[in-house]
Amino acid sequence: MIDKLFSYAASFQTTGVHLARWGLVIVLVWIGGLKAFKYEAVGIVPFVANSPTMNFFYKYDAPEYKKHMNKEGEFKSENIAWHKENNTYAFSYGLGAVIVLIGLMIACYPVWPGISAVGSFLAFVMSLVTLTFLITTPETWVPDLGDTEHGFPYLSAAGRLVVKDVIMLGASVATMAQAAKQYLIRSQQVQLINSDYRLK
Repeated sequence: MIDKLFSYAASFQTTGVHLARWGLVIVLVWIGGLKAFKYEAVGIVPFVANSPTMNFFYKYDAPEYKKHMNKEGEFKSENIAWHKENNTYAFSYGLGAVIVLIGLMIACYPVWPGISAVGSFLAFVMSLVTLTFLITTPETWVPDLGDTEHGFPYLSAAGRLVVKDVIMLGASVATMAQAAKQYLIRSQQVQLINSDYRLK
């Protein structure tokens, strides 16, 4: 009985990879699309401003942004004006477009598995970059405000959001491998067809 249950569970491996792929597509297209809205653009400012490889996209250096952070759902025109000048929104629009594009590339699996494999690879790279924010962004850890529980390993809300990219990292590798395998199979089939055609 136990062996039958495990055998049944094992049959879901391919289904699991497909679910991971569509999970990636949903997350990337949804989150990427939200980058077109001000609250989401402001939400990524601490990550970008503190990143040594990305902070050049903004006009002002960290931690200047701390004085101009609107809370989600809050409207302060002076902060919005500052973020416009800082290039916060323009950068977010560009980043969002790239993220949506990666999601759409991954979604191409049924028709163009090669493009899907490249998309999964890009999602893997993006997840690696996101995980570096745990090192570069102070806001990913609970601050020292008097409690003994602060710093490593106490992840803040921002840190908990970032560390979830470990899951995306694994899903990207799994979907990339499946898509690459499917691409090779189709490529070999095309070569065989062309070879048979030449023989005739």
